[in-house]
Amino acid sequence: MNKLTFRTDRCKGCGLCIDACPKGILAIDENTINPKGYHPAYIKEQEKCIACAMCAMMCPDTVITVEKDA
Repeated sequence: MNKLTFRTDRCKGCGLCIDACPKGILAIDENTINPKGYHPAYIKEQEKCIACAMCAMMCPDTVITVEKDA
């Protein structure tokens, strides 16, 4: 399965990754506040990720890592 991970401790919750995701599987975690005081983004449905990396390309803080199946 493709794997998408966030460095939630560095995410500022700008939402650019959410807008860039063609599958609409990213969201802001309203229940979590990171050390910077922001609500970070997260992946709602990992199994639907197609590893296109659009989210990672849009992230200004490079907090997203995309691993594609071999």
